[in-house]
Amino acid sequence: ICSLWPSGSCTSRKGLNGACAVHEYNGSFHGQTARFKMTSVCGHVMSLDFIGKYNNWDKVDPAELFSKAPTEKKEANPKLNMVKFLQVEARGCDYVVLWLDCDKEGENICFEVLDAIQPVMNKGNIREQSVYRAKFSSITDTDIWNAMNRLGEPNRNEALSVDARQELDLRIGCAFTRFQTKYFQGKYGNLDSSLISFGPCQTPTLGFCVERHDNIQSFKPETYWVLQTKVFKEKDSPLTLDWNRVRVFDREVGQMFVNLAKTSREAQVESVSKREKAKQRPQALNTVEMLRVASSALGIGPQHTMQIAERLYTQGYISYPRTETTHYPENFDLKGALKQQTNSSIWAEEVKTLLSTGLNRPRKGTDAGDHPPITPMRAASEVELGDDGWRLYEYITRHFIATVSQDCKYLQTTIEFIIGTEAFSCSGKTLISAGYTAVMPWQGIPMEEAMPACDRGDTFTVDEIKLVEKQTSPPDYLTEAELITLMEKHGIGTDASIPVHINNICQRNYVTVENGRKLKPTNLGIVLVHGYYKTDAELVLPTIRSAVEKQLNLIALGKANYQQVLQHTLDIFKRKFHYFVDSITSMDELMEVSFSPIAATGKPLSRCGKCHRFMKYIQAKPSRLHCSHCDETYSLPQNGAIKLYKELRCPLDDFELVLWTSGARGKSYPLCPYCFSNPPFRDMKKGMGCNECTHPSCQHSLNSFGIGQCVECDSGVLVLDPTSGPKWRMACNKCNVVVHFFEHAHKVQAAQESCETCDASLVAVDFNKTRTPLPDGDTQHTGCVFCDLVFQDLVELKHATMRHGRGGGARRGGRGRGKGRRGNPKKPKDKMAALAAYFV
Repeated sequence: ICSLWPSGSCTSRKGLNGACAVHEYNGSFHGQTARFKMTSVCGHVMSLDFIGKYNNWDKVDPAELFSKAPTEKKEANPKLNMVKFLQVEARGCDYVVLWLDCDKEGENICFEVLDAIQPVMNKGNIREQSVYRAKFSSITDTDIWNAMNRLGEPNRNEALSVDARQELDLRIGCAFTRFQTKYFQGKYGNLDSSLISFGPCQTPTLGFCVERHDNIQSFKPETYWVLQTKVFKEKDSPLTLDWNRVRVFDREVGQMFVNLAKTSREAQVESVSKREKAKQRPQALNTVEMLRVASSALGIGPQHTMQIAERLYTQGYISYPRTETTHYPENFDLKGALKQQTNSSIWAEEVKTLLSTGLNRPRKGTDAGDHPPITPMRAASEVELGDDGWRLYEYITRHFIATVSQDCKYLQTTIEFIIGTEAFSCSGKTLISAGYTAVMPWQGIPMEEAMPACDRGDTFTVDEIKLVEKQTSPPDYLTEAELITLMEKHGIGTDASIPVHINNICQRNYVTVENGRKLKPTNLGIVLVHGYYKTDAELVLPTIRSAVEKQLNLIALGKANYQQVLQHTLDIFKRKFHYFVDSITSMDELMEVSFSPIAATGKPLSRCGKCHRFMKYIQAKPSRLHCSHCDETYSLPQNGAIKLYKELRCPLDDFELVLWTSGARGKSYPLCPYCFSNPPFRDMKKGMGCNECTHPSCQHSLNSFGIGQCVECDSGVLVLDPTSGPKWRMACNKCNVVVHFFEHAHKVQAAQESCETCDASLVAVDFNKTRTPLPDGDTQHTGCVFCDLVFQDLVELKHATMRHGRGGGARRGGRGRGKGRRGNPKKPKDKMAALAAYFV
């Protein structure tokens, strides 16, 4: 923004959320002097979710999610305080100009921003327009000025189509996902997926992959025979001829043709044709084609490709990367875009030639009415963009130059032969002019040996004729590029969401990406799709989602009613859901063939507090404990290691405690399997370990091992890890702060007393006699880890390597040992000074 204004006239600062910059400058708006503020958002401001109680999987029937469960808009990222930030900046403003991405999602964000800021803006004249929409396709000076001079209004219908899609995907996806996740994880222990998810677009995407897998499995190779013939003329190299019948599936018939051909030892030339042909330059580049090429030629997955493309766009290197259009508008400055590339060390020669001889008009493509095709907007180098960024930018640029280049022209020579009664032929290509293949050499005409000079009636000597046996081969697994083509053809997803759906089926462990970016379905993915086919094929076929997408597009065009489309689609899927629930045994019959019952899975680990028999630890995601006698399953923290904790038991329920650890450089804490899933106290939430338990007297609880409030986050408590010796540490029970201290000490424990300065619990340390840091060889000392001068050089702040996130919220502050105990230890008076002094 500041680059558009004279030096010194634009000021920039960070907004209150620390993530978005605010640029301020003076300018002109509608012929009047105005003070401008320019800022940004980080994607969607709001996200759609069910109200609180409907997010409890255990207490809500998934069928209620179709209609009964109310939804609400929540801040997409509460930590960013985006609504408050926007309101602070918009307070007192007269006008707003919305510069969001120019697609349906961007239009939706426009109205999210307006909902936040309109209550605090100056009201002005009731008839006066105060909201404007800027339409642009690239971040260049010219495009920005043009957009500012042609301001419009945000499109409510496009925003509503996004709202409809969000609500449909939320209600349908959550209902099916919750039901089948709980049903199958309650029965099988080796599904190896933490979520058995369903998605109206995700599931048909998986269906394409499994359909190809089924074709491979059911393929039966068929034997066929071809006549292989070589001929030569004088001292020329032999020519291999193609049989005009191509192949036969009967060996005896093939042998008959060999015998007929062998009646002659000469091959007579029947005709020689020479035809000039052209290989057409590519159409202008849209999103789907970019994703296809990135996967097949560059080896970059669709999700990563879009991330790179978005970065290139925001940095001003390319035009908007989400477009369905393959046709440049008449007023597009092709020459201006091409001139940007004249100094390139790679394609400058081709560019200068085009500029001097004249650009070839790009081929007519499809105008979807959204954005121009993806085009390079300024020159770049590999040093600027990095490896993957440069490779994608290089392809986009080469593709653009190719679209305004001449077609590739070549001469195709075909010679027709007769040997006996059989016809054969051979052909070859000779380049006339490279055209666009000068910048896209991988599409060039390959160098071939020149065809021999000959005329009709000439004869060649037959070198050999033989019958060769071959077999038909099965198709290969779908590549990402082929899957993208199928999704586009059947209307599954949009140019923006296609990469997300492909990424989801990979993340859910439904497919794996093999060499060549091929998508091979896992056992779980195959069984799910076969199960849907068995119960209700429309859940996995692309037809119903394609029809929904068409209805959503009609909403965007103002030709369909938002509420009617939403209600009609939900009614259809609600009926399908009830039928799916009633027919789940059909899918279960397939599951039980492929997966092990939960009771037969895992290894004995800790005793159940109810029956006192050993429960089995199931390591496959989601890791959990299962008591086969009580037929109960207990959740565990994910992405870490679980082991028995000294055979100690929880005083509340008699379950044996287990110890969770995220690794040598991470955190660890004990937990009770029952309490983890069934919080025993009102101020505890699901997913809390002993380091957050507020039991007043338990020897494993926060009360016994809590030291003091975390030095970084506001809600956490630093808790001593009693298993960490001799490399002792305490860790925050909320964030990833870890404090290492008193290495090689024999014993470290929390004392009953508190520090008079900061209220933190004192720590009693029994040092190793040979390594004690205490004066005069003393081995025991009790003090505050924050304030005690004896301890200051023995304490080091680090951050744990964490691979999981949990909800939860133990009481803020101290350990709360009961009556008379101070519940909120203070941080040191000068926190930054304390960090500098004691945490190196």
